[in-house]
Amino acid sequence: MKKLVTKADVRADLEREIEQFLDRGGEVKNIPTGLSGNDPLNASAYHSGRLFLEPRTDRTLVPEVIAAIEARRKAQLKRTPQKKPSRLPQRRRKTIFDDFGEPLRTVWVDE
Repeated sequence: MKKLVTKADVRADLEREIEQFLDRGGEVKNIPTGLSGNDPLNASAYHSGRLFLEPRTDRTLVPEVIAAIEARRKAQLKRTPQKKPSRLPQRRRKTIFDDFGEPLRTVWVDE
């Protein structure tokens, strides 16, 4: 069975990768608290307000939609196909049980 990765394993891997990065001459820059990581000159679409360019559309009223869905569902329930009776009676196996629910024997019956 494959061993599941625990949080401790993930933390140890991350620490090992950080140590390797620093050993190869990598440098970690400390950012002062309160300073945003977003560049104010390169505003994203979310912060620039250009996210929703199309005009607002009217919303569909929910009660009418739900009523239409329910009407379609009820119409489908009414259209269940009826079983056609077979021309000849068919035999099927029936299990006979005792008073305690244990099977005693099986018999063939005509329907």
